[in-house]
Amino acid sequence: MWLASSRFGAGGPTISAKQDGPERLHVRIAKSGLCSRRAAEKLIEEGRVEVNGKIVIEMGVKVTLDDEIRIDGKAIGIARHYTVLLYKPLGVLTTLDDPDRRPTIVRYLPDYGVQLKPVGRLDRDTEGLLLCTNDGELALRLAHPRYGIEKEYLAHVEGVVGEKALKKLRTGVFFEGRKSAPAQVEVAHVDEEKQITALRITIHEGRKRQVRMMCSGVGHEVKQLKRVRIGPFQLRGMRAGECILVGQKEVKELRKLVGLN
Repeated sequence: MWLASSRFGAGGPTISAKQDGPERLHVRIAKSGLCSRRAAEKLIEEGRVEVNGKIVIEMGVKVTLDDEIRIDGKAIGIARHYTVLLYKPLGVLTTLDDPDRRPTIVRYLPDYGVQLKPVGRLDRDTEGLLLCTNDGELALRLAHPRYGIEKEYLAHVEGVVGEKALKKLRTGVFFEGRKSAPAQVEVAHVDEEKQITALRITIHEGRKRQVRMMCSGVGHEVKQLKRVRIGPFQLRGMRAGECILVGQKEVKELRKLVGLN
C-alpha cells in the first residue's frame, strides 16, 4: 500500500513523453490533458477539431509537433500531467462548478495551470479519498470496472448486520435493475447498544451511490460513509480538505496497473 501522508509529492508532475514522429490526432488531443482518446475521437467526429486552420473529421489523420491543433477555436499543446489525492470533506460537491454556489472540490485543488478533473464521484454526504488528474487516458481507465481498481469504504450502518445480509453484500445486491458485482465485506465493529455496525466494503465498480444502495438493499441504511482507499492509495494520515500531489514513481506504477506505459 502507498500511504498518502508520506509517499507522495516527491518528483513533481509526470510529463508526457516527447513525440518522436507523426502520431494520430486523437492521441495528440489526449496528451493535451483535455480528455481521453475516446472523447477526442468524438470531438473529431463532431467537426470541432482544426488542424492548421482546416476542420478534420476523418479518423487516422496524423500530426506532428509543427501542426497547430485547435478545438472549438482554442489552440492546445502537450500538457504536463498532474495527479493529486484529495480528502473530500463532508458537504462538498464532487464537481468543478455548481450553479447554486454550493461548496465544490475546486476550493481544495491546487492551481497548476491545468484543469484537474475528479476520477469518479463521491456524493455530498460522503467524505474521503478522491483522485483528480488532467491525464484523460489514465482517468478513463481508472474509472472503468474492467481494470479492477479497488475502492474501499468504511460504512456505519443502522442495525446489527447478520450473516445473511453479509452474504448478499458479498455475492451481489440487486438495485436499479441489475446486480452488483461481488464485493469484499468485513465487519469492523458492532455497537449493540446504539445498534450500529461498521463495515469495510471493497468494490471495483463505480455505480452511483453504490455502497449506499447495496446496504439499503439488505435492510441496513448507511448513516456515515467514508472512502478510505483507491487502489494502492490510502487515506490514512490525511486531513479533511488536504490535497497531495502524487509523485512520478507512484503515477508510473498506477499507469502500469491499468495497462498504460
